[in-house]
Amino acid sequence: MYAVVKTGGKQYRVSKDDILKVERLPGDAGDVITLDDVLMVGEGKDVTLGEPQVAGAAVAAEILEQGRGPKITIFKKRRRQNYRRKKGHRQLLTVLKVTEILTDGAKPKPAAKKAAKKATPKAKAEKAEPTKDAAEGADDLKKLSGVGPVLETKLLEAGVTSFAQIASWTDKDIEEFDEKLSFKGRIEREGWVEQAKELAKGEKE
Repeated sequence: MYAVVKTGGKQYRVSKDDILKVERLPGDAGDVITLDDVLMVGEGKDVTLGEPQVAGAAVAAEILEQGRGPKITIFKKRRRQNYRRKKGHRQLLTVLKVTEILTDGAKPKPAAKKAAKKATPKAKAEKAEPTKDAAEGADDLKKLSGVGPVLETKLLEAGVTSFAQIASWTDKDIEEFDEKLSFKGRIEREGWVEQAKELAKGEKE
């Protein structure tokens, strides 16, 4: 059995156990979600077309990963106007594995319960670092564009205390901090790495 499902403004032909990347959907890895915008269901020579959706049909899928696509560079220029703008973009993506194609209003099977991990007191102590201690001797991260007291506190709690650290971030580091601290693309949008390199030079001088 296969189905044609619509999500994120795109259509996908899917069968059970197919893995596909779609535009970001809410949920965590291991969650089972349903895609209700099913346009067609087929099995062998039998095909059911929706008008526009197939009544009672849905596609159940497990979220394997929440990630981002490759970086796209956007460059704009106007002749004789001294106008140049360069931006980067990485689309937020969700990796899904199709678990079931449902018809006649059937409900998906519940997801397997995740084993809850209890943090030991020692682990909690290692994870939680006092903001006051972290701030002592740290660079003034508020010099970065778009960073106020709240974002500075988040960075300090994550162990980021200097411009040199931010200047050395790779694309993987940027993605990790963007996800972990819910910066929503702010790091690339504001150009923190480039700013940090200049500020780090100033600190040395």
